[in-house]
Amino acid sequence: MKFGPVAPSNAEGSVLAHSTKLADRTLKKGHKLTKDDCRALAESGLKSVVVASFDDDDLDEDTAAARLGEAAKGTGLYQDAPFTGRMNLFAETNGVLVVDTAAVSAANRIDPAITFATLANYTRVTPGRMVATSKIIPFAVPEALIEQAETAINGAVRIAGFSPKKIGLVATKLPHLKTATMDKTRRVLEDRLRPSGSTILKELRVDHTETAVSDAISTLSADGAEFLILFGASAVVDRADVLPAALEMAGGTVRHLGMPVDPGNLLMLGEFDDKPVLGAPGCARSPKENGFDWILDRLLAGLEVSGNDITAMGVGGLLMEIGTRPQPRAPKHTRPSPRIAAIILGAGKSSRMGGPNKLLAKLDGKTLIRHAAEAACGTNLTQTILVTGHLADKIQDEVSDLNLTTVHNPDYTDGMSGSIRTGMNALKSDIDAVLILLGDMPRITSDVLGQMITAYSQNTNDLIVTATAGGKRGNPVLWDRRFFEALKSLSGDVGARHVIADNPGFVAEVDIGEAARLDLDTPEALQAAGGHLPDKHTK
Repeated sequence: MKFGPVAPSNAEGSVLAHSTKLADRTLKKGHKLTKDDCRALAESGLKSVVVASFDDDDLDEDTAAARLGEAAKGTGLYQDAPFTGRMNLFAETNGVLVVDTAAVSAANRIDPAITFATLANYTRVTPGRMVATSKIIPFAVPEALIEQAETAINGAVRIAGFSPKKIGLVATKLPHLKTATMDKTRRVLEDRLRPSGSTILKELRVDHTETAVSDAISTLSADGAEFLILFGASAVVDRADVLPAALEMAGGTVRHLGMPVDPGNLLMLGEFDDKPVLGAPGCARSPKENGFDWILDRLLAGLEVSGNDITAMGVGGLLMEIGTRPQPRAPKHTRPSPRIAAIILGAGKSSRMGGPNKLLAKLDGKTLIRHAAEAACGTNLTQTILVTGHLADKIQDEVSDLNLTTVHNPDYTDGMSGSIRTGMNALKSDIDAVLILLGDMPRITSDVLGQMITAYSQNTNDLIVTATAGGKRGNPVLWDRRFFEALKSLSGDVGARHVIADNPGFVAEVDIGEAARLDLDTPEALQAAGGHLPDKHTK
C-alpha cells in the first residue's frame, strides 16, 4: 500500500485518508474516490489530497479484519459485519470465555498493522456480550501477513457453555450464625447459579463438626447431587480444619486450599466420587465478585481447574476495586422497537417517615405506589416488575388490578441493592433495557418514561439515561442490558450511582423538572406536596 499526497487528477480509485469538505457535500475518511469526486476536489481548489493506494497483493481493512476474526472464532461465538477495519465477536450463550493467549500474542506480533483484543481470559459472559475484536490499523495490509495471522490465531477464542448441575449444599451451624444469614447465603448462591441453569437439589444444615459434614457429603452425593458446595460457619484456616478434614473422612480428596484472590483467599477445591467440591470462603455470602465466582464459573462450564490454575490467579486477583463495566463497542439492540422493562422498588421500611409505610400514603387520591405502578403500566413496556418487602401484602393489594409481576425481596432490610438484584433476576431473558423507578416518586408519569425511552432509542452511545432536574441527576434511570450484570452484583444501600459515575461517556440526561428529585421521605415533605400519611393500621 502506498500512502501520501497526490493530485486530485491522480487519485481516482484511491481511498481518502481524511474527511474533506466540499461545497455541496463531505467526503468521509475511507471513501473510495470516483472520477466525479476527483473532479470536485480539483474544482474546490485543492492541489493535493492524502490517499491510500492499494497494491495488487493488498487486502482492504474490512476484508482483512473479517478474515482475522473468522480465523480466531471458535465455538459459541458470532460476528458482526466488519466496519472501519474492525470486526467484533460476541457470545452466543451463557458461559466462560476461553482464550489461547499464546496464539493471540503470536498473531499480534506478526505486524503492528494487525491487532486482536479480547476480554480477560475466563470472563463469565452472557449472550450478546462482545468478547473480542480484530482491528486493522492501516487502510490495507498485505494478504500474506493476514495468512500468517490466520494460521497463528486459528480457533483461539471460544465460549465454554455452562452445563446445568444439581447442587448439593452443606451449611454448618454454630451459635453465632443466625438462621437469617444462612437463608440469605442460600439465596445469594441461587443467584450465582442462575446463569448456568443449575439448581440446589438439597441443602443440609449440620453441626460444624467433621463427622456431621462428612455424613452430609455422602448423603447428598447418594441423593443425586452432581456438585457439592460447603459453607462453613467458621472459615477454613488449615488443611486439618473441619471442612477439608470432613471431605477426606468421607473418602474425598482436597485438591487445593487457598487462592491468591482477594476477596476469596480461603477457598477449598476438592473432589468426591468424581464430583467437584467447593469449600466457599466467607465472602461468598455476599453477591459481590470474589474468587469463589472464578472457580465456580469454570467448573460449571466443564473446565478443569488445577492447583496451578489457582496459583496463577494472583495477577488481577485484587478485586476490591474492580467495577463491572460494559464494552464500549458492544452493539445496542438491533430491534426496531427495543424491549423495555420497568422495575419499581417498593420494598423499603420508610424509616425516615417515622413509622408509617410512605408508599401507602396518599397524594391526589392515590397511594404513592399506585402512582408509580400506573406510570409504568401505562408506558407500553414489555414487562413491569414490582419488588416488595416491608408490608408486602398491603403494597401488592394497592396494585393487584394492574398488569405487573410482583416479586418479594426477603432481604429488604439490607438496602436498595437487594431489591434491584431481586428485580433484575426476574427480568425476561430478551429484555434490551430496564427502567428502575422508586416507588415514592408520584410525579413520574408515563410521558416522562416515554421521553427517557426515546432518548435511549435515538443514540447508540446512550446506554444509561437518567432523569435530571436543573442539571442535577435524580430518578428514574434507564439501563441498557450491557449493565445488567453490574446491577445484579450490587450490594449495600447505595444503589447504582457509582456505576453511572464510572461510565460518563455512556450517560444521557433528560431534564424532567422537579419530578426527578421530589423527595417524600419525611412527613413534612409529604405534607408540603399535598399528601397525607396512611392511618395507624398500615404501618
